[in-house]
Amino acid sequence: MVEYHDREWGLPVHDDRRLFEFLVLEGAQAGLSWMTILRKRAAYRKAFRDFDPAPVARFGLRDVSRLLSDEGIVRNRRKIESAVANARVVLETARERGSFDRYVWSFVDGRPVVNRWKALAQIPAMTDASRALSNDLLHRGAGFVGPTICYAFMQATGLVNDHLVSCFRYRAVSRGSPR
Repeated sequence: MVEYHDREWGLPVHDDRRLFEFLVLEGAQAGLSWMTILRKRAAYRKAFRDFDPAPVARFGLRDVSRLLSDEGIVRNRRKIESAVANARVVLETARERGSFDRYVWSFVDGRPVVNRWKALAQIPAMTDASRALSNDLLHRGAGFVGPTICYAFMQATGLVNDHLVSCFRYRAVSRGSPR
């Protein structure tokens, strides 16, 4: 968890494949600990074609059955089927908006929301932006994208900087990364 926090969490992501990865992983995490998902991340990469949404979008019943027997991932039919549906949504929005990146970042006007939290208790579980993203993704046919999952996705991919101001990563993440 420390390495994930120190090297990855909250850094702005502008790559469609990485954004899809976090969408799948955050959905898989629902009801489980993030540590459980991080431990399974390599198996998820293998099972979901290195998070390339194009081949995942073509997964059918056989693929879902195969994944349900894969002990390396969370074997929940609804979560697996939602990952396939979400791949289709990623591709559809990329065609419509030019990229999935452009689509998700539009919910924060193209730049990270930099919060100034001093205590963990101040950090919300969802926001208006995560509710809007959730509603739009659900309307498009995505699954496991409720407003709390969407907020976790937004935090993980740097759409929102929720590092505490006392955290050594706060400043570096606030500066963001080049697109």
